[in-house]
Amino acid sequence: MTVHFIGAGPGAPDLLTLRGRDLIASSPVCLYAGSLVPTALLDHCPPGARIVNTAPMDLDAIIATIAEAHAEGHDIARLHSGDLSIWSAMGEQIRRLRALGIPISVTPGVPAFAAAAAALEAELTVPRLAQSVVLTRTPGRASTMPEAENLAAFAATGSTLAIHLSIHNLPGVVEDLVPHYGAGCPAAVVWRASWPDERIVRAPLDRIEQAVAGTMERTALILVGPALGMDAEGLEIGATGESSLYAANYDRRFRPQSAASRFAVDKDR
Repeated sequence: MTVHFIGAGPGAPDLLTLRGRDLIASSPVCLYAGSLVPTALLDHCPPGARIVNTAPMDLDAIIATIAEAHAEGHDIARLHSGDLSIWSAMGEQIRRLRALGIPISVTPGVPAFAAAAAALEAELTVPRLAQSVVLTRTPGRASTMPEAENLAAFAATGSTLAIHLSIHNLPGVVEDLVPHYGAGCPAAVVWRASWPDERIVRAPLDRIEQAVAGTMERTALILVGPALGMDAEGLEIGATGESSLYAANYDRRFRPQSAASRFAVDKDR
C-alpha cells in the first residue's frame, strides 16, 4: 500500500487540489497536521476512516503509525499544510519510509505565499521592478539558517521577498531590509491567508512593525518589495512595469505583426 503525501493548501478547504481530494477519499487512514490543516478537509475521508492528528506526535510515533497501517494493507493520506516542497518536514518522513520499503507518492498543494499574494491582489513579479521571488525565513528554534542565506543578501538582489515563519522577528526583519529596500518600500503582512479570519496589514517597510503592533503570530507571512505596488504614501506605483506580452506591437507566434514576421509562417500551425 502507498503513503500519499498531500499538500493541503493554505487553509481554505476548497483550495485543495482535485487529486488531493480523491486520494483522501480513497485512503482508509488519514494522518493530518492538526495545528494547521483545517478539519473541514477531513470530510473527504471515507466512512469509517481512521483519522490521526499528528500535532502532538514525534517523528518516531508518526512513522510507527504509518507502518502499522501499511502492514494492515491500507493506503494512507498524509496531509501537510500549504505545499510539501518547503518547510513541510516531508523529507525526513520519506527517508524513513523508504528505508522500511513503504511506497510513497507526493501531491503538491497551493503554497501560503501564493494565497497571500492572492489576498493582496498582487503580482509578485513586475517587469523592471522585480522578476524573482525569494521564499525564505529567519532562524528559529527548530531550524537554523545557512550562513550565506540571510535577508541582507537576498535584499541586495531587489527581489520580492516572501518571508515565512518570522512574524515573531518582525523588528529584525525591518532592520535588515531597510538599508537595502529603503524605508518607503511596500510591505505587507498576511495572517492566515485564505482562512475566514484572514487579516492583511499593508504599510511602508519602516512602518509595518507599528502597523502590525503585535496583533499577528505564527501563521503570518511577510512580503516585501517594490512589486507589491505601493509607494511610501500608499499610492499605486502605476504602469512603470508593464510587460511586452500583450503589447500591441509585440511580435509573437500567435500574433505576428506583419507578413515579414518570423512567426508568420507558423501562425496557422
